[in-house]
Amino acid sequence: MRNSYDLLIQKATELSTPKPLTPEAVSGYAGSALVTEKGNIYTGKSLTGSCGIGFCGEVGAVLDMLKHGETRIEAVVTVSNDHKLMPPCGRCRELIYEIDRKNLDTEMPLEGNRVVKLRDIFLERWQELWEAE
Repeated sequence: MRNSYDLLIQKATELSTPKPLTPEAVSGYAGSALVTEKGNIYTGKSLTGSCGIGFCGEVGAVLDMLKHGETRIEAVVTVSNDHKLMPPCGRCRELIYEIDRKNLDTEMPLEGNRVVKLRDIFLERWQELWEAE
């Protein structure tokens, strides 16, 4: 399993080194890399700022992908600055789902040599209240 994600893990790890920018902002507590259904890889780096204006690494990777006209994510990897594979936070799960409903099948390698799909960790989506009607 791990071999198929090695390049994504490497790219995300390269971006997961904290770099202070100002007394209020630090980039790189987490790095992310995703691969699309077309096989393209996009990356992002977290930005932590005071006043709640930060962004996760997944946001940067998604914006990089959208800039190139793609929406379907096959797999996404996020690596913390202490080199742990971590799932997207709730806000990022929502973002990944909202840009393309097929992204429920996006794979995410996690610690313990596990792979989960977005659908497995993103339960009870609020949109389903209206989609069923």
